[in-house]
Amino acid sequence: MINDYEAVIGLEVHVELKTKTKIFCSCKTDFGANPNTQCCPVCMGMPGTLPVLNRRAVELAIKAGLATGCEIASYTKFDRKNYFYPDLPKAYQISQYDMPLCKNGNIDIGEKQIGITRIHLEEDAGKLLHGEKCTLIDYNRCGIPLIEIVSEPDMRSADEAVAYLKKLRSIMLYADISDCKMNEGSFRCDVNLSVRKKGSMDLGTRTEMKNINSFQFVAKAIEYEFARQVQLVESGGTVTQETRRFDEESGTTAAMRTKENANDYRYFPEPDISPLAITNQLKNELASQIPTLPDERVKLYSEKYGIRTEDALVITAQRSIADCFEVSARLTSHPVTLSNLFIGEIVKIYSDENCLTAVPTSLAAVADMAGGGKISFSAAKQLVRELCQSDFDVNRAVAERELEQINDVQLLTELANKALASSAKAVVDYKNGKKGAIKSVVGAVMGMTKGKANGELLQQILTELIEKM
Repeated sequence: MINDYEAVIGLEVHVELKTKTKIFCSCKTDFGANPNTQCCPVCMGMPGTLPVLNRRAVELAIKAGLATGCEIASYTKFDRKNYFYPDLPKAYQISQYDMPLCKNGNIDIGEKQIGITRIHLEEDAGKLLHGEKCTLIDYNRCGIPLIEIVSEPDMRSADEAVAYLKKLRSIMLYADISDCKMNEGSFRCDVNLSVRKKGSMDLGTRTEMKNINSFQFVAKAIEYEFARQVQLVESGGTVTQETRRFDEESGTTAAMRTKENANDYRYFPEPDISPLAITNQLKNELASQIPTLPDERVKLYSEKYGIRTEDALVITAQRSIADCFEVSARLTSHPVTLSNLFIGEIVKIYSDENCLTAVPTSLAAVADMAGGGKISFSAAKQLVRELCQSDFDVNRAVAERELEQINDVQLLTELANKALASSAKAVVDYKNGKKGAIKSVVGAVMGMTKGKANGELLQQILTELIEKM
């Protein structure tokens, strides 16, 4: 039954811009300040106050549009979005309606392209803090500059939605538009979802799930809501257009309110902020500030260094890691070994909340030693883990710890023959097709050399000797 349907998914992603002050006043945007200590009459909506637009917020919004292939408006304006809610002291939000700053962009996820309908600027609302007996309001977040990135309904599964979010977040981080800390709410999304029979072009009636701030919860919310809507339709019911809340503990969604339409918000042009004229000079200046983005780097790493696309995708997921890799790769003769060390160790150690501190020259030196067979890959991994804590002379460390591999063919052959002499069963098993039997012989030689034998060379020698027996 459920396999006869497909989901139609569009995402509205709210990204908090990396500014020092709010969008319409000079209050700070520091996260974690004591409640209601970063407010002023403007962001509190006091009578007689007037907004003053933060130029940096506009520039970052334009950069977001440029980084996602959008058309940047030459002329744009702000609008008032009217609604009554305790966390919105003015009873309206300054946003953009019919003339957004950016439109018609796209993001590629694998072979599929997801369209971006629009990116517009707006101010954030406050935060409600619900207790057992009362609800408190923290207005610090009022006026925090946001961009809302609205996708086309081009996604068909939770996996596609998560892939889109990860790519979008990576682009925002690369272009230094936002810190995108999902646990702090600076990158969160609303999920719009409807269901339809496979092969149908009908978009169906959609529901919206608000303010989800983790990839895992986005996936769970989509999977639950898809199943809920299919079951409802199959039982003869009708999907209601509504806003729903995703419960993280139960993994279910629940109705909050009937979904509003544009006319419910009574949009009209913001009278206190002049329309904006965006010049080509400004667009070009901002475009020059955008670094090489993930997709371009993946292509570069594959073509220039011979790295597998899937590995390049892992390395480029975080800009600080990709930046360090690029410098290191230019210094080593073994970029593929380097990429394996990055994926095996560095990507695991550094979350995207941290900046990589390991020194590229030292990482390149380890890659050269491992790639050239001077040290084992396991020794290289250990050195990289230590380099992520503090830098040191790699050559000296290898010498002092006696980490160099034994690459002497004559010596390894002698040891291999000695091990084979006491491993008759392993030889027979190997000749009978149990290729894994050679591992016990490799282990015996490794024990003789205290793990210093070149494993690849040793296995080659053992294979040749057994074949001759």
